[in-house]
Amino acid sequence: QVQLVESGGGLVQPGGSLRLSCAASGSGFDFSLLYMAWYRQAPGKQRDLVAGITYGRRTDYGDSVKGRFTISRDNARKTVYLQMNNLKSEDTAVYYCSGGARAYWGQGTQVTVSS
Repeated sequence: QVQLVESGGGLVQPGGSLRLSCAASGSGFDFSLLYMAWYRQAPGKQRDLVAGITYGRRTDYGDSVKGRFTISRDNARKTVYLQMNNLKSEDTAVYYCSGGARAYWGQGTQVTVSS
């Protein structure tokens, strides 16, 4: 079983930056082989993919965050990160960490972009 715990959310002004972290724990899995991703869900909207990273560190991004967000992973720490720059009000959402192609989910962390 894999547990995922997100951290790093909060309130930030437009144009600001935040870095989210997602730490994995548990037994019986090899974190370095897991596809890891960040999703987000705004009130009244569906949960959408923000960014994903394979075991080979190939990355994918949603169109709305390309050039502003960067996903990375530290396999030794069993942690995946999401660096978010030039944040906009439309980035406001609950951000969820997912592992193993949506097999595992964290509890989510709120990101609010507002002046």
